[in-house]
Amino acid sequence: MTKITKAVFPVAGLGSRFLPATKAQPKEMLPIVDKPLIQYAVEEAVQAGITEMIFITGRSKRAIEDHFDKAYELETELEAAGKTKLLELIQNVIPKNVNCVYLRQSSPLGLGHAVLCAKPLVGDEPFAVILADDFMDVEPGEKNVLAQMADVFNVEGKSLLAVQDVPRLDTRQYGIVSAEAYQERLEKVNAIVEKPAPESAPSTLAVVGRYILTPGIFDELENIGTGAGGEIQLTDGIAALMKKEQVMAYRYVGQRYDCGSKLGYLKATVAMGVKHAEVGNNFSHFLRDFQIDHDLRPSEPLKLAKTA
Repeated sequence: MTKITKAVFPVAGLGSRFLPATKAQPKEMLPIVDKPLIQYAVEEAVQAGITEMIFITGRSKRAIEDHFDKAYELETELEAAGKTKLLELIQNVIPKNVNCVYLRQSSPLGLGHAVLCAKPLVGDEPFAVILADDFMDVEPGEKNVLAQMADVFNVEGKSLLAVQDVPRLDTRQYGIVSAEAYQERLEKVNAIVEKPAPESAPSTLAVVGRYILTPGIFDELENIGTGAGGEIQLTDGIAALMKKEQVMAYRYVGQRYDCGSKLGYLKATVAMGVKHAEVGNNFSHFLRDFQIDHDLRPSEPLKLAKTA
């Protein structure tokens, strides 16, 4: 069985929901405590055994490339100042055996088109797709979500979609699958629909931002044409692939935060803040005291005092 060694990161989106913060920086560079979203995503891939990171970028995304590049001036200044720990920190942003490649998506033609852009670099191999703004957290000692999926793929050898149940009212925000039980946490996908209305959704099982795909997906993406929003939808490509290959759905172990939304981003920041080795203890105390000071109850929204 061919192991997964390549991951595609579609990072060409505008991040309009975070304007003005994303006016001059990619949304993927927004930090969760002290690391940008894209670094968490790359670290997840590295831990899953991936050594080739393929970034599908767009205009104003140069900061991502710079982040994973060598920073000569900064390293020289840190070394001269004797700041050894900080120097090691930035030198180890990405392991030396990992290769980063950047391709520009010339037009905003959708997630399917972004994945298709990677075809010359992926070739005839299975590969992962990681959406960095779907932030995945796992408990200490647990394998990360992509590593879990890689283990399943190494046994099954079939395209694999990370899924979770969502409220029915939210189905219009996701690709939704109908599936039948196969093994624990693993199901056979019978159908997939892009952002169905709640009343017509085949289930509430939503595809989230981790995929392992066979190279057959490229032929489908090349031939399906545009779908919803005038874009080439990855969901449509997967639906076409299912006519030729079995596709599986994997109910991952972990907690997802939708960092494409402000609320999800704030939740992820708090969740990682309380776990952080440097500030976690003090931050937890702050949150407890903040709750007491504002007399917050679980069902009561925070009321901020008006300022003059």
